[in-house]
Amino acid sequence: MDRRPLLRTLAPAVALIVLGGTACTTADGATGVQGSPGASGLRDPYFPRLGNGGYDVRHYALTLDYDPKTSKLTGTAAITARATQDLSAFNLDLHGLTVHGATVDGSPAAVNRAGNELTLRPHDELDKGSTFRAVVRYSGSPRVITDADGSEEGWLRTADGAIALGEPTGSMAWFPGNHHPSDKATYDITVTVPKKLTAVSNGELRSRRPTADGRRTTFAWHSAQPMASYVATLGIGEYKTKSYRPEGGGVPVFTAADTTVAARSEKLLARIPEIMDWAEKRFGPYPFSSTGAIVERSGDAGYALETQSRAVFPEASFDTVTLVHEIAHQWYGDSVTPRSWRDMWLNEGFASYAEWIYFEDFEGVPAQDSFKENFDTSSNWAFPPAEPPGAEDISQDPVYGRGAMVLHKIRQAVGDDTFFGILRGWAQTHRHGNASTDDFTAYVEKESGKDLTTLWDTWLYGEAKPAQP
Repeated sequence: MDRRPLLRTLAPAVALIVLGGTACTTADGATGVQGSPGASGLRDPYFPRLGNGGYDVRHYALTLDYDPKTSKLTGTAAITARATQDLSAFNLDLHGLTVHGATVDGSPAAVNRAGNELTLRPHDELDKGSTFRAVVRYSGSPRVITDADGSEEGWLRTADGAIALGEPTGSMAWFPGNHHPSDKATYDITVTVPKKLTAVSNGELRSRRPTADGRRTTFAWHSAQPMASYVATLGIGEYKTKSYRPEGGGVPVFTAADTTVAARSEKLLARIPEIMDWAEKRFGPYPFSSTGAIVERSGDAGYALETQSRAVFPEASFDTVTLVHEIAHQWYGDSVTPRSWRDMWLNEGFASYAEWIYFEDFEGVPAQDSFKENFDTSSNWAFPPAEPPGAEDISQDPVYGRGAMVLHKIRQAVGDDTFFGILRGWAQTHRHGNASTDDFTAYVEKESGKDLTTLWDTWLYGEAKPAQP
């Protein structure tokens, strides 16, 4: 995410409630233990109720219908998951919207709703290790989730449609799921919209077909690589789209620009293959099967976001630096995803340092100059990048600027050859997975053969600004 157009502050979380198991008596009088409900949160340091325990989602199949005139979304979410414990019930995260019913493995499930927690109790308990399929039918007008600083996420209505942005909690505004970054899954998103509109999502467009009455169009998108729900997106509107494979090969590109900004965006959109080539040389093989961008009018969103394989930009933020930042996120954040929201600097510090490398490679600005500029910026010293004080701080300056400074100090400590090997190796080692700050520091020390305790204590965890850069 590029937060420069609008500082984003995240709403504080509430406490976690964990439900335990219960004893049962069998027909012969023996006492056993029934499956217990999955936890209603994953104890994230900043969003403890976000996500759910007891299962691991493998695939989301979302079938959606949206009419901008009424702002009504009608949806069916088919969720394929594996039980990680014996389950008597499990939760899904869902903000707003009305649930009309649910099934688990084809049988009706009892449904209970409390705030953002949707509890499903299947007819038959689920055994640990078993794969199950939960289907939830729902509808309503998806809500905007407003953060404490006034920035917005979730389902953002536009003049001709909508754009869905999910970092950190907004995806629960348009589909039920396990909305913590540690539970990644593949996706099929099928969307029906009025005939004149286009629906754009992550991954590849599998089909585009008119409905039987010819008044609407159904778009089917497929994401074959695992994706955290916060980088899932859906844009609905009047777009100028372009789909192509770059000359000489390369990653297929799909771009969509609001028709009112398409002409002004065209030149920079055409640079995506060039920037992708540079990024692959620096960061290693691209982790997804397509790339691209969605460009909206500036009033449609207040910030750019690294939605997987197809980042979203308001026109005011669609510049070369921000494009480099969001493309770098495809490696650092989208493919290698934080284990918890405390590890946010592994997203933003890396994407910010990618900007420094780009300036160095193409603008003749040494990364040391970018480092010095950030060192002299007082807001970067508000807190250590690896330990934001609260949820409202995970997208603040130290996570970006001081996070990038950590990487530059590693580069100075280990040398360029080892450093760029670490960047590529880190992305490859945790490709399509999750990783923590501890995972990263251990990886760097292993690959460099150096004890960097002083570096971590000073730059990653230290409270005080060092006397010298």
